Amino acid sequence: MPPAPALAAPLTTLAAPAEPVTTAGDAQLVVAALLGIAAVVLLIAWAKVHPFLSLILGAAVLGVVASVAPDKMITSFTAGVGSTVGGVGLLIALGAMIGGLLAESGGADGIVGRIVNRVSGRALPWAMAGVAALIGLPLFFEVGVVLLVPIVLLVSMRTDVPLMKIGIPALAGLSVLHGLVPPHPGPLVAISSLDADLGLTLGLGLLVAIPTVIIAGPVFGSVIARYVPATAPAALLPTRRDAGRTSGSATGAEQRDVDGDLLTDDDLVNPGGGRPGAPVDDSGTETARRTPAFWPAVITVLLPVVLMLLRAIGELTLGEDTAGRKTLDIVGTPIVALLAGVILAMFTLGYQAGFNRSQVSSVIGGSLPPIAGILLIVAAGGGFKQVLVDAGVGNLVADAAKDASLSPLLLGWLVAVGIRVATGSATVATITAAGIVAPLAASMDRPAVALLALAIGCGSLFFSHVNDAGFWLVKEYFGLTVGQTIKSWSVMETIISVVGFLGVLLLDLLL
Repeated sequence: MPPAPALAAPLTTLAAPAEPVTTAGDAQLVVAALLGIAAVVLLIAWAKVHPFLSLILGAAVLGVVASVAPDKMITSFTAGVGSTVGGVGLLIALGAMIGGLLAESGGADGIVGRIVNRVSGRALPWAMAGVAALIGLPLFFEVGVVLLVPIVLLVSMRTDVPLMKIGIPALAGLSVLHGLVPPHPGPLVAISSLDADLGLTLGLGLLVAIPTVIIAGPVFGSVIARYVPATAPAALLPTRRDAGRTSGSATGAEQRDVDGDLLTDDDLVNPGGGRPGAPVDDSGTETARRTPAFWPAVITVLLPVVLMLLRAIGELTLGEDTAGRKTLDIVGTPIVALLAGVILAMFTLGYQAGFNRSQVSSVIGGSLPPIAGILLIVAAGGGFKQVLVDAGVGNLVADAAKDASLSPLLLGWLVAVGIRVATGSATVATITAAGIVAPLAASMDRPAVALLALAIGCGSLFFSHVNDAGFWLVKEYFGLTVGQTIKSWSVMETIISVVGFLGVLLLDLLL
């Protein structure tokens, strides 16, 4: 028997204050936490203030009410911001680079087309769920929607399959992966906050994700398609434009590359004298551009996941001092695994697609500006969470949970549900819930901490409605009314949250 694996190094270690930052009593801390969270909720939901600023102001409210000295409040907040960006931010950026190459090269289209073209009408919902889950591994939810929905609309039109019957499975695959599986921001934040093992959380997350996607996707889609008739908006059907362009024939907002992709907003950096926002110069590639092969694209998407899973397996089966264990510990480190994925993607999705070096650099650079807002929100959330922790609010909640005999998994899920419904932000819900239940994780074993991170992720997906940008994205792309969107998308998100949490509880009984 190999020795028990040591705890894997966390993604980031939050700075702990040398001494308590406040002497406030328990009641004052509870009021401070409630007012701080309420401030974030009201600023986002009512005042329409950007979540980045809302989290900063919410941390200030929390600190003032808790009688934290201004200098200590600033130190605590900035420590949380720095540690979060240093760990989670790098992974988000690397994941966005892979997603950018996958989208711009046509690799995502190739994966979707290969699978969809080989299945029959009845199997299409299942195929779309599988494609969405695969595509959703490296892509943010919004990017996945933009990539998949036009294809879903076209498939529905050509096959006469009801739009919701294949649209809901695609959305379910994207949403489940976004909420439960790293390297997406929400799961990474929860893993970082709780010091959970990333590889173990990834493996357990995939176990939970499979039945959740099936129930919330093909099963629910078949039911809701009877009650929500939807017709593909003609304006969103994917079409090709004439590749030939003459000077002055297209404006900066209309210019497209040879395969019809917009390159003005995605590829914001054009090396060699270009300015931000300028389109990438892809002249001369009309005959060279080609869609990457199916299997190289799939391998590229799965490489970081496989490396991280191998590391987790090595921790369970190999001795600490063996060469194999040390090698897997290095290559399975999230930053190394994702960096390997980026390098491989440069060749399989970049050069093999006919891009030259400048264009590959442009696509990679263009994938970063769109995630700036996400990085800032995650960073500010890390600061808000650190103020919560340093003020002692987390310890209060932990003590209350122990006295009430409330399961940490249930507590984390309920807190995330409340913040999600109130703010519409899965990221804010994850950050806040993880910060509150973090003290409980210190006394839990590795599988339990991983399941706690997943429980929070499930809660963060509960009932998306009008305060969530994703709600409106789905509504517009599928041409639905608000009521139809609630019946389909909002209910689907709730099913994902509940079924996923039940899966977490089942794994908790078995492990």
